[in-house]
Amino acid sequence: MQKSTIIRTLTLATFITAISLLHYLTPLHLPYLHDIFQRLYYLPIILAAFWFGLRGGLLCSAIVSIVYAPHILYQWSAHPGMETEKYLEILLYNTVGGVTGLLSQREHERTIELQKSAIELKESYKKLQDQSEQTIIIEEQLRRAEKFSTLGEMAAVLAHEIRNPLSSIRGTAEILRDDYQPDNPKHEFIEIQIKETERLNRVVEDFLHMARPQPANMKPCPIQDELETLVTLVTNDARKRQIELVLLPQSFPAIILADADKLRQAFLNIIMNALQATPPGGRVIISSTMYQSVFCDIRFQDTGSGIGSKTMEHIFDPFFTTKQDGSGLGLTITKNIIESHHGTLQIESEPAQGTTVTVRLPVQNAVPAKKT
Repeated sequence: MQKSTIIRTLTLATFITAISLLHYLTPLHLPYLHDIFQRLYYLPIILAAFWFGLRGGLLCSAIVSIVYAPHILYQWSAHPGMETEKYLEILLYNTVGGVTGLLSQREHERTIELQKSAIELKESYKKLQDQSEQTIIIEEQLRRAEKFSTLGEMAAVLAHEIRNPLSSIRGTAEILRDDYQPDNPKHEFIEIQIKETERLNRVVEDFLHMARPQPANMKPCPIQDELETLVTLVTNDARKRQIELVLLPQSFPAIILADADKLRQAFLNIIMNALQATPPGGRVIISSTMYQSVFCDIRFQDTGSGIGSKTMEHIFDPFFTTKQDGSGLGLTITKNIIESHHGTLQIESEPAQGTTVTVRLPVQNAVPAKKT
């Protein structure tokens, strides 16, 4: 039995015992007190009906009747009129116990039904909410697919209409540059022309990679080896910027199934963004750890200026950039590459507090169990 049931049962037993003792111990020449005591029996009967329903009300009224009957039989037998009245009171005990218990039980059942309905409504609401969120995600994916479909069509035009003229302009500028010495004012203008054509060519290349991704060549890829290769490639650039580039050792050699070239491209975009956002004297820390034994988290932390909340809302939008010479496609391409490897890309940043980029990728090898 539950603790509350035991306490209620003891309470009812105490009431019935106390009222019965008052009846048996009070002299008969005080009938007005006996009238009060017999009315007090209704209190435990009604409480039993409220607490335990129909069975509780009937059982309690039956117990009261059994306890009260000897008092009527032996003490009021000399008063026939009073005795009949007392027996009628017993009938009322059972009537009140049954009716009150029945009403209480129905109310309790109704409460349970309402609680079940509330739970079902809550579950239905949650299902509808999940379906709504899923619908929003699917709609976003469809809009994104439509956008990339349009970009794919534009890519073919850009490849022919922009890249070929850019090559011609660059070739012509390089020929003209040979005719002017570095101290000639026109030499500087030609250098600007060459740099701008290179930048435009990079924009077109990024656009083509994003709009028409190449088939992936998936092979087992040690994460730490790829990171070490990238750190070696960008160390000179970090040194020129007077930024400390740190690659922390890995506690467990995580291996993932990936296209190494595309993965390097994604990681390189993140590292270059970190270096460009970090002022001289800052640090960029790269680390990798296991998550739940089935994922590898690769973190790129910088001590740069951070990213504002408004910028964060559009950071993955194509062509959105805060850099003067940026194409706005780097993070979009990076996110596509990570997601094509069944991974996730998360960016956490606060203005003046730096930025942390976390790439989570599924691993092929599981963490070995610890020896006991």
